[in-house]
Amino acid sequence: MPLAQYADRLRRLPPFCGPVRLVGVDGHAGSGKSTFADRLARALGGAPVLHLDDIASHDALFAWTERLRAQVLDPLSRGETARYETYDWHARRFGEARQLPPAEVVLVEGVGAGRRAVRPFLAELVWMDLPREAAWERGRSRDGEAQRAFWDGWIPAERKHFTEDPSRPFAKELVRECPEGYEMREGPAGTAQNPGFITHREEPPAVR
Repeated sequence: MPLAQYADRLRRLPPFCGPVRLVGVDGHAGSGKSTFADRLARALGGAPVLHLDDIASHDALFAWTERLRAQVLDPLSRGETARYETYDWHARRFGEARQLPPAEVVLVEGVGAGRRAVRPFLAELVWMDLPREAAWERGRSRDGEAQRAFWDGWIPAERKHFTEDPSRPFAKELVRECPEGYEMREGPAGTAQNPGFITHREEPPAVR
């Protein structure tokens, strides 16, 4: 089943963020959230994607809920274009502002996209179902030695976050990469109406 068919199902979901069907893509760091979200956005005809890496910061790895609410969720709930400052992880400061239109479907991807403060706004929560140790190892390999210190601090922070505010139990879809593309299966919060299926890969895999 092509990813486009899953995209069609998302378009038919009821919106819970004003006119927007907000779809969260959560999972451990290194699990492939950005890549999947970008491919799903293309299947949706160019849906906007909010990367939570732009909202978080060194000083607030997970304490970004209020910024997300004020700059993104509240405007979208009113049917307005959101405008949010993006964090520069190299310069360690917020800078460029970006806009996020109230499209039919908007994707928000990142660790914590399914946290309890965000879930009431979500039409669907997807969990990238890669075990945390495997995801973290892939992330470390991707980022290299230059980011070793960051990962040493990130892992305990992520472990603490998901212990206190887990997302996976609320996911309607579990997604894992496979040779054919993505294997998608019903998550813990699914409705038992959608059997598992495999989306066909349309391009070589890329991990972000």
